[in-house]
Amino acid sequence: MIEARHLSRRGFCICCLAAAGTVAAGGWLTPSQAFAEARNIVDLIRDSAAHEPVKTHRLRGGVSVLEGSGGNIAVLAGKEGKLLVDAGITASRRKLLQSLNDIGRAPITHLINSHWHFDHTDGNAWLNGEGAAIIAHANTRKHLLSAQRVEDWDYNFPTSPLAAVPSEIVSAETTMKHSGATIALRPYGPAHTDSDLSIIFTEADILHCGDTYWNGIYPFIDYSTGGSIDGMIKAADANLAAAGDKTIVIPGHGAPASNKKELAAYREMLVTIRDNVAKLKQQGRSVDDAIAAKPTAAFDSRFGQFLITPAFFTRLVYQGV
Repeated sequence: MIEARHLSRRGFCICCLAAAGTVAAGGWLTPSQAFAEARNIVDLIRDSAAHEPVKTHRLRGGVSVLEGSGGNIAVLAGKEGKLLVDAGITASRRKLLQSLNDIGRAPITHLINSHWHFDHTDGNAWLNGEGAAIIAHANTRKHLLSAQRVEDWDYNFPTSPLAAVPSEIVSAETTMKHSGATIALRPYGPAHTDSDLSIIFTEADILHCGDTYWNGIYPFIDYSTGGSIDGMIKAADANLAAAGDKTIVIPGHGAPASNKKELAAYREMLVTIRDNVAKLKQQGRSVDDAIAAKPTAAFDSRFGQFLITPAFFTRLVYQGV
């Protein structure tokens, strides 16, 4: 599990499902092979989260990031309690509580979901039980209230328990106060999904992008619930507009403390690959022909070394152009 742990520290628990076939295949499986090999993706994610360490990164202004349980979890600790951005995986509950207690003894009072996906909302119910009011985009509530299928994962997610469903809904840009800090919540519009929010800790100058930004790795785009490559580019534009030269940028996955320069490089990657794939599709190339043409080649050494392989990302982009 050495390789699997290395990948998990980059912030995406779903990597564990690839480990199921590593030995037999003599290397990492393609995503489709890994998904086919996995009997139960959710159980594999929970198993990985149960075994992986949770690492705390202290930023500034009372904000920290917990890495190792699903997406990167931001924590604002103050005299009024702790506010979390994203909930991680339930199997990490004990380790997350220990890490939260190490940050401070104040109770957990608020949880913001950056979007609906399992690796960001699985811990909603237990955090609600700890006292957290759950805040999210209206579409996060909608998706958690009914069964959801993610085609590119070949997985059906059941309806969430009511304790996991957000009770406070964000439909337009809004601000809230917590322990004297201002938090701005901004819907992106459809991007990674149709339920994405950015979260800005104003005084600390920290931007949490959720899964609209994957630091140094190709992102997943969930077309099943409204995501698109064009939406991802628009979200990257919004993130760049919100970030200054000293802004700390928290990605949904990847190294948890990024910056505007890395965000700009990510946006350039999205735009260039989108244009490359669009040209191939306009020429009548099939998706397999487009993959064979290697439209991502200029970026693979930097972004293509994780679960979303160059071929898989090309396939995702091809769907949306």
